[in-house]
Amino acid sequence: MSSALDGLLDLLDLEQIEQNIFRGRSRSAVVPRVFGGQVAAQALVAAGRTVPGDRTAHSLHSYFLRMGDPGAPIVYTVDRIRDGRSFTTRRVVAVQHGQPIFHLSASFQTYEEGLEHQEEMPDSPDPETLPTAAEMLPRYADRFVDPGVVDRLLEARAAVDLRYVDEPPYATAGRPREPRSQVWFRANGKLADDPLLHVCLATYVSDMTLLDSILLAHGRGGWAVGDVVGASLDHAMWFHRPFRADEWLLYDQESPSASGGRGLGQARIWTQDGRLAITVIQEGVVRVPRG
Repeated sequence: MSSALDGLLDLLDLEQIEQNIFRGRSRSAVVPRVFGGQVAAQALVAAGRTVPGDRTAHSLHSYFLRMGDPGAPIVYTVDRIRDGRSFTTRRVVAVQHGQPIFHLSASFQTYEEGLEHQEEMPDSPDPETLPTAAEMLPRYADRFVDPGVVDRLLEARAAVDLRYVDEPPYATAGRPREPRSQVWFRANGKLADDPLLHVCLATYVSDMTLLDSILLAHGRGGWAVGDVVGASLDHAMWFHRPFRADEWLLYDQESPSASGGRGLGQARIWTQDGRLAITVIQEGVVRVPRG
């Protein structure tokens, strides 16, 4: 296991300070705010710590309320909304400096048999044939407002092996493309056999690239290029089938709409053997900087 993955797992191992109350840390981010995937994953950890072990997460719905301060701890308060025979519901509020910065509702279910169908997995190349972040990012250092962002991005993503199928937005800025994007990802090391951990790792990664397809539609390179500013507004995930976050997962993303300073990203995450594991939807603020 890489030291970076060790650090991420330590970040997700929240301190319990009281019944239903947990405390999390942040680490240095690429931008001066808490990474949204981190706070979402930590909130899901907090919720999962209050749920019986035989129930796994099947959905989450969340809102990003305020920019998080990476230099301050985050306190997660869990509300035990419901414990039913098959489903358990939890609500989590993340607080910094006395104000809520994030709100999450999550539902957990005991395993049961049921009707079964899924869409067919889209075509995609073998992830092992694609360039790593360390191979790709330095090629485009001259595209970024601050070339030092390459090192910060590599450090921030070192716990995860994330590989673009096609060129990322920053590589084709100025050339609009179809609003679709694919990346393969997996944890950079072996993970324990804990379903909650794998779900939380996928939640963490899901916020990294979901709004890319919005940028592609308009030929925008992103915040690091300086031709757009934005932030996540809400985030929803449905976990359909078991998966491992330390095995390759295909993140197939698209944007059906952008308007009113907001853009919508939607995606499906597939296991390498073709099982539909997760559906993701996120809306974000996407604005063109005023000259």
